[in-house]
Amino acid sequence: MLSRRTLITSGVSVAALASVGYALWPRLDGYEEEMLRQRALLTENPPLLEFVRLATLAASGHNTQPWKFKVDAGRVGILPDMTRRTEVVDPDDHHLYVSLGCAAENLIIAAKAQGRSVEMGIDSGQETRIEMALSPGVPGDAELYTAIPLRQSTRSLYDGMPVSAEEIAILQAAARQEGVSVLIFTERADLDAVADFVIAGNSMQMDDPAFVAELRDWLRFTPRQAIETGDGLFSASSGNPVVPAWIAEPLFGQIFRKDSENAKYRAQIQSSSGVAVFVGDKADPEHWIKVGRSFQRFALQATALGIRNAHINQPIEVPDIRPEFAGWLGMPERRPDLVVRFGRAPALPMSPRRPVSEVVL
Repeated sequence: MLSRRTLITSGVSVAALASVGYALWPRLDGYEEEMLRQRALLTENPPLLEFVRLATLAASGHNTQPWKFKVDAGRVGILPDMTRRTEVVDPDDHHLYVSLGCAAENLIIAAKAQGRSVEMGIDSGQETRIEMALSPGVPGDAELYTAIPLRQSTRSLYDGMPVSAEEIAILQAAARQEGVSVLIFTERADLDAVADFVIAGNSMQMDDPAFVAELRDWLRFTPRQAIETGDGLFSASSGNPVVPAWIAEPLFGQIFRKDSENAKYRAQIQSSSGVAVFVGDKADPEHWIKVGRSFQRFALQATALGIRNAHINQPIEVPDIRPEFAGWLGMPERRPDLVVRFGRAPALPMSPRRPVSEVVL
């Protein structure tokens, strides 16, 4: 969120901050090497813990990685880690369960690429969880599997060029999931309307001190912070300069402003080729998991096609905006689950992940 406009008005230029940051951390202090280690594809006949490692490369809100894995003799359970909730932006754990679905889909895709058959079920008991049983099978298509280490939420301007109708059809086919609808908008008037909803939601969030404080807790300003925590939103992964925490943290309140953030989101949406909206048939953890599976395949297929994506979820995160957005979608009785812009752009540095040892029970 280091917007050029707000930095200049506060008397500090992006160029100055960037020069300080990159002088202190040339080549991101070994950050890229650590990301390559975390994102290596599987070796032959990998143990189940290696499938868990690839599962953790899935998307999650604020990169909180709110999952725990239970591994036992050909079975993997994925459970919610309630200690990593974001209770302000996600009070009913909607994003949390979407994240579990994303992780499950990564694991399923990796297992099938390695010649494993996977049976998955959702246990809706006292605590909703995912159960998977792996057994020998026939190796599947590796296209989405090889995209797992490359997928990222690319929070930058895109090139504004259209994505072809053929590519849109491929994305829609990849995202197909029972119980989930995926709506794709590419007309400029529709993207402008989505931008209006995003800005309305973002304005309400920026006016909420609790939201800002929660977001700030998950920001990682330096490569060292990002690697040590293994989670959160690293500045370079959001297209922002890498600067020392002792500079960035005191300036946060001055540079993270509603007007500049709204201008940033409008420019990002205007630069995008389209927006995809994911809507589950029901608003419950089982369908949120299904939405996560659908989105993860969409994101991996987009990655395989050289198409970037990033979440713009403000219209579905703010309760006062969500019903109006659902009405605009023509689904007034449903709860929209995810809003995602897509287009082409260079990759940004990858986001970190926690060690497998920290997520396995």
